[in-house]
Amino acid sequence: MQPSDLSLPRVPGTPTLTPDGAAVVVSVRRVDLDADDYTSQLWLVPTDGSAPARQLTQGWRDNGAAISPDGRWLAFVRAVREEPGRGADPRTAKVGEPQLWVMPIDGGEARRLTDHPLGVDRAPVWSPDSTRLVYTARTPQEGRYGTVAGRTADQEPPRRITGFVYRYDGAGFVFDRRRHVFIVDALAEAAQPVQITEGDFDHGEPEWSPDGALLTFVAARHDSHDDDLRSDLWVSRPDGSGLRALTTGGFRIWQPRFAPGGETVFFVGYESDGRHGVCRNEMLWAVPVADGAPRALTDPNRYGLTAIEGEIAVASDGVLVLNENRGAVELLRIGFDGGEPQTLVDGERQVLGVASAGGTTVVAVADPTTWGELAVVVPGGEPRRITDWNAGYGPVFAQEEVTATAPDGYPVHGWIVRPQGDGPHPVLLMIHGGPFTQYGWRLFDEAQVYARAGYAVVMGNPRGSSGYGEAHGRAVVGDVGEVTAKDLIALLDAALKAPDLDASRVGVLGGSHGGFMTTWLAAHHGDRFKAAISERAVNAIDSFTGSSDIGWFFGEDLYGADRAQRDRQSPLTHADRIDIPMLIVHSEHDWRCPLEQAQRLYVALKLRRVPVEFLLFPGEGHELSRSGLPSHRVARFEAILDWWRRWL
Repeated sequence: MQPSDLSLPRVPGTPTLTPDGAAVVVSVRRVDLDADDYTSQLWLVPTDGSAPARQLTQGWRDNGAAISPDGRWLAFVRAVREEPGRGADPRTAKVGEPQLWVMPIDGGEARRLTDHPLGVDRAPVWSPDSTRLVYTARTPQEGRYGTVAGRTADQEPPRRITGFVYRYDGAGFVFDRRRHVFIVDALAEAAQPVQITEGDFDHGEPEWSPDGALLTFVAARHDSHDDDLRSDLWVSRPDGSGLRALTTGGFRIWQPRFAPGGETVFFVGYESDGRHGVCRNEMLWAVPVADGAPRALTDPNRYGLTAIEGEIAVASDGVLVLNENRGAVELLRIGFDGGEPQTLVDGERQVLGVASAGGTTVVAVADPTTWGELAVVVPGGEPRRITDWNAGYGPVFAQEEVTATAPDGYPVHGWIVRPQGDGPHPVLLMIHGGPFTQYGWRLFDEAQVYARAGYAVVMGNPRGSSGYGEAHGRAVVGDVGEVTAKDLIALLDAALKAPDLDASRVGVLGGSHGGFMTTWLAAHHGDRFKAAISERAVNAIDSFTGSSDIGWFFGEDLYGADRAQRDRQSPLTHADRIDIPMLIVHSEHDWRCPLEQAQRLYVALKLRRVPVEFLLFPGEGHELSRSGLPSHRVARFEAILDWWRRWL
């Protein structure tokens, strides 16, 4: 894979099935380099393999598909692209806010249902009688976000901020545009959406009860809702009346789903005091609709429902969940009363999404050979693939599993992605962010690009990572750099035992927490590396705590409450020990690890005359490497490869 090959992968989203399980609809996303944007369309695939996948929609950005319970209608979210004039640069085209659309499942014209000024948040959910859709949308505060004609964002009045939770990286300010629940008649002409929730609170992820008499959703409606991480599970009638909480504090909650009989709501989350949630495995819970306390159905030391794309689905015989396990993401079925889960899909792959209906279960799944395809789950057997969107992609550089032992005897798990040829190859130690996330069994554009350029990539899941039980993740709390460094160096040493890897030419790189560890390793183990690339990093915990969108809780929770302890763990504290060349990569609009984190490190190294460069991307946030402008992603890859050519 070369940087310009970013346009080749086809990545499916979460699938949705027809009620009889005979066909599945899913969005497929790709990069359009000419438009410098991302585009996605909806595809229909027979689950019996009797016909190839067929493209259903032709919109610029169609996703969030939902099939009505009667199987007649397809609702989805579409963002319309206004084509530029003839001869104009296609990159100047504007894409509107995403709105709800509906169309007959067997073909025909799509009809727009909504016109929210800030767009629709996520996929809609059909009512059991196939007539209405429930969804969420942000409602702008009067005087902001275009509610006053001719007033630009720079001309809006000042914001009066009183809480911790007021902005998010990639989303912007949120406290002045609360998310509310809406219902719209999907079949009536010119139907107007009706707002169901009210108040200065955020609401999300609404679902219908099986009889259509209730809605359930997540909301933080308590007095300190902008000062903590807690949320609760709520139910109301579809007109918004009868609002009551099923939980009463003490949780952080996502993904409510009714049981088939409607007597129980399942949800994903963990118990929380409102300030602590770092390196925690998300669990499956059940709570009665009538009355009763939530009950945990999974053990956080064994199972982690923490996969980024993972959403649960309720089937006729249990709840389907995605579980992180040693670099894999498995599909498990958990009984309605808990008990030992049944593994439906495992192995060297990652399940990205699941749908179940009519006795058929379909997964979107990626592995080390494909960016993602659909497959039908076969009880007791291998999933049966029914798409080949990524057929012919290659060459793919294989992942080789490697294990190591840290100095204290702790096992470390990871992989090597080798380039072609006999070597000896220069080596890149690549460190993931989080820290509570995992590298694993799937194609990764970073590793493929670097292997294509001739580098052996070593990547792994040291303590602090997810996928190995909650204790593995929390082992770094209060001593992040020291504990993680021991595991990473042990993994690197194990990899370097291979004769085709060149121990004299090793670089280190990573982003976010990976950038933190890159700076830390450059300071404490600089003799092991020829050069480093630190991206969107936490470098100074003191200023991160006050400037990051999550710093108000994350800084103390991960690094500790003691100021001296946090200073000791800050990579910037040890910058006077860095002598190897370093490239610092950051984005102007990064609110997760704000720009000053990069600036402070750059100045510290520049003053000491260390070879250092600062690559700064305009208009981008923390997610540049995953979802930034395609042209910026290409430029980033080219700059990274140039740096390694110069120093390795």
